[in-house]
Amino acid sequence: MWWAGLAIGVSGAALAAALAVPAQADGAAAAGGTDGGGRPGGGTPGWHLTDTGSDARFRGLAAVSRRAAWVAGSGGTVLRTADGGRSWRDVSPAGAGELEFRDIEAFDGRRAVVLAIGEGEASRIYRTEDGGAHWTESFRNTDPRAFYDCVTFFDSRHGLAMSDPVDGKYRILSTGDGGSTWRVLPSDGMPAALPGEAGFAAGGQCLVSSGPQDVWLATGGGATARVLHSTDRGVHWTVTDSTLPGGDPARGVFGLAFRDRRHGLAVGGDYRADQQSPRAAAVSGDGGRSWRQANTPPPAYRSGVAWLPHSRSAALAVGPTGTDLTTDGGRNWRTIDTGSYDTVDCTPDVGCWAAGEQGRVARLEV
Repeated sequence: MWWAGLAIGVSGAALAAALAVPAQADGAAAAGGTDGGGRPGGGTPGWHLTDTGSDARFRGLAAVSRRAAWVAGSGGTVLRTADGGRSWRDVSPAGAGELEFRDIEAFDGRRAVVLAIGEGEASRIYRTEDGGAHWTESFRNTDPRAFYDCVTFFDSRHGLAMSDPVDGKYRILSTGDGGSTWRVLPSDGMPAALPGEAGFAAGGQCLVSSGPQDVWLATGGGATARVLHSTDRGVHWTVTDSTLPGGDPARGVFGLAFRDRRHGLAVGGDYRADQQSPRAAAVSGDGGRSWRQANTPPPAYRSGVAWLPHSRSAALAVGPTGTDLTTDGGRNWRTIDTGSYDTVDCTPDVGCWAAGEQGRVARLEV
């Protein structure tokens, strides 16, 4: 199998080439080798569904390696695998059954931080240092106006979480001790939010970082879909309009991915199944100061996006209607799978995972 012979550090170009095969003639499944349910067919490349034993919707995903990953989702569910998805261990925090986990960040197979979303005290952060055997609640929101959406880390100690606007500005939490304690950052350096603007807790990618200082925040729901950028860990921010659709509470930028501090991808659209998303992706080459609409975007709403490791031009985007591949840095996308996923994440050892509804978690195999 492809995983067995892959050496650490091999370029993701081989993976992208394997995925970029012509679509099947019968149209039953897009190139990528699955039947739309995520089951590899005919030995062709694609997502391989793992048996999680859960029916939770996993919008939170933290890939650690080809063998290790964490997922977090509805019903306060957190699962962890250490054997490439052959088995999953339920490591959900005790008493969290009423919570909606939408983002998880893992530093390795034992240390992770998970975010629950919702109004007021429903927004919480938990952390573990023993693989989920024990969890500590390190933050509980007490402001009924706040609603936390996403969390990101620059390294194993420094991280941020973001809330929808409070008093007209996005609220940012900061930690410097791996998520053990959190403090609200001053809002002086945060631009004003647009009327109706908010973040989307759709796939854990509305707040993303790259390197030791840079972080980006994705927005929607306002007159335009925007991307905010900070170069000092969330103290000061600039804001730029994206090319993705806005002007409706269901439209905006849902997911971001930056492979370095300059090159970024944005995906989104309109999450309603009966609405089209003709401009579902954009690309930036200047750290988010400007965005260019994709020449050939994904055909529908997408909520998650990830660069393939060790590649300067290949990335995956996922959503409820499929997975798309770009091999030219986000300018053109092509559907390679029709299975439903909400989020995607890849690791330096060229391990890619996707997660979504009905307990779906898949590993990419070629």
